[in-house]
Amino acid sequence: MKRLCYVKLLFLVCGIAPFLFGNCASLVEKAGQVLDGSAFDEKKIAVYRAAKKQGAITDMMIQEVQNRAGERSVVISLEEFPAMKIRGSAPNEQGDFIFSSLDYLGSNVQGWNEYRLDLSGYGNLRLGETTAVLSVPNEIEAVQISWGRIRRYDTRITGTEALTNLRDRRERITALAEWVNSREDAPYGLSLNEFEKYWKPLLFPELLSKKKRPEGWQQEGDEWIKAEDIRWNTSYTGRVFPEILWPIRNSGTLLRDWEEALSWVYMECEWERIMGLFSQGIVLTRTKK
Repeated sequence: MKRLCYVKLLFLVCGIAPFLFGNCASLVEKAGQVLDGSAFDEKKIAVYRAAKKQGAITDMMIQEVQNRAGERSVVISLEEFPAMKIRGSAPNEQGDFIFSSLDYLGSNVQGWNEYRLDLSGYGNLRLGETTAVLSVPNEIEAVQISWGRIRRYDTRITGTEALTNLRDRRERITALAEWVNSREDAPYGLSLNEFEKYWKPLLFPELLSKKKRPEGWQQEGDEWIKAEDIRWNTSYTGRVFPEILWPIRNSGTLLRDWEEALSWVYMECEWERIMGLFSQGIVLTRTKK
């Protein structure tokens, strides 16, 4: 009962007073872990970090963890993508290990999306007393979301319903990411805030003031449709977006994906950069737990 009350209080704070915290993602993650008990499932054996000053694109942390059954694994996280954790098996004597999953937990003012995406790939990770060396020769491939849950206010969606919703959302976000990365004017290496600032006017000009809308986005004779209490310029949709995204944008579904899973959209659009980071070969320094 105490855990449930804690989570409800956290949602109240994140929903009505985001200005107090700026981003409630880390708090929501802790709440999710307390809710299902996962915060107590693993203990840290060792922690290694690579900072930007060492040549990495973004700060990286690798944790060697052990569960209650005594099984060890590694968890890789990137400071720029706090909603994402990549898991792998414990390295063997040669340092070889297998990537197993990407765990995602992203918050919004209504709740969170959480899932486990199965991965296929391998790497080499040599864990030493003072340093660790990570190298990933080939790209890590995403397979399928195998588990997930959704929280919207006091409603929890789990099981098959959650899987269906999350898999459908991933298909839409992947399609959006393909369009974003196919554009010749697509900027590279944006932060999350920069990403939102750049792409929102192109995706949803109807929501912005006139001075923030793209020049020429509205033309004489354009047709409109109302969905989700917003009038969408369907002619603009047809001029700018690929056909696969037309019904998604015109129905307001793309806007819901953006509002409820922005960090997910960002991660998918930046996946190539993440893989580029992994392919560099990174030296990490062991730190205190």
